[in-house]
Parts: sequence; structure tokens; C-alpha cells
Amino acid sequence: MEPYFIAKFIHILAAIVVMGTGAGIAFFMFMANRSNNPQAIYITTRHVVLGDWFFTTPAVIIQIVSGLYLMHLLGYSFQSPWFLTVAGLFTFIGLCWLPVLKIQYRLRALAAIDQEQGEVSVEFKHLMRRWTLLGIPAFAAILILLALMVFKPLSVV
Repeated sequence: MEPYFIAKFIHILAAIVVMGTGAGIAFFMFMANRSNNPQAIYITTRHVVLGDWFFTTPAVIIQIVSGLYLMHLLGYSFQSPWFLTVAGLFTFIGLCWLPVLKIQYRLRALAAIDQEQGEVSVEFKHLMRRWTLLGIPAFAAILILLALMVFKPLSVV
């Protein structure tokens, strides 16, 4: 099998993992938060932190490496409007995601305390709003990034 097709398969698979994990994490965090059940929230926040370490982080790294390798194989310019747009979106997503990771650790810590106290704290609810406000534009940017990967509407050479 050609290196291009292997790299492309890996790149697409990593994109699916990033998108799927992101959607799953968002859904389960949203639903746990809506439940106002401190135990459900605590269990969910613990799993969300693990999910980001086990799935999202490796998939993002694989996306970068495989994407750069594909560009090399295809001879795409790193100065093209397409690449600069993709790099800008990737950077934007990262700038949203890194604070989200920090917030998730704080949410997990608060959820542990809330579970012991039997109620969800105001601070937890406030941080969940911030987590959501960072996640929405990042997720939208991922959708745009996927469209750019598939359709390549800007000159890529």
C-alpha cells in the first residue's frame, strides 16, 4: 500500500477521534451538568479528563504529524492560503482547548467536593458556562477545518 493512503487513513481516523471524542465529551458533560446530580457530575468529569488524555491528545498529535506528512507527500506549500487558514484554525482550536483542559481539572476537583456536600456549587456552574463558551467556537472551528480538509476550497499548491 502507498504511504500516501496509509497517512491519509491515519489522518482521517485521527480527525474522527477528535470530532467524536469532542462531541461525546460535550454531550456527557452537558447532560451530567443538567442532571444536577453531584455524583453523576463527579463521575463524568473524571471520565472526561481521562478521555482527553487517552483519545483527544494523541489524536491531535497524530493530526499534526500526519497532516504535515501529507502536505510533504503532495508537495503542498506551507505558504498557501489553504495551509495558513488551516494552521490558523488549528491554533484557534488549541487556544480554546488548552483553557478547557485546565477548567476540566478544576471542574473535577469541584465535583469531588460537591459530591461530598451533596449539591452542585455555584462555582462549578460558572466554570461549566465558561467551559461551554470556549467549546462552542472550538467545535465550530473543527467543523470548518474538516470542510477545508475535504473540499480544499483555497489554493493548496
